Amino acid sequence: MTKPLNQAPAHIKLAVDLILLLEQNGLEPKTVLAALEVVKQDYIKKSQVESTQR
Repeated sequence: MTKPLNQAPAHIKLAVDLILLLEQNGLEPKTVLAALEVVKQDYIKKSQVESTQR
């Protein structure tokens, strides 16, 4: 049984929102994946900076 989206964890809600946004813009899957890789690397760096500041 699946939970309603409003009861889902924050990362699932964000993923659904991002999927909807990307689909609405009609982008090619390769373009989306390349952009997501850039975003992922940026957030990995931000995460590492936060870890060293603690």
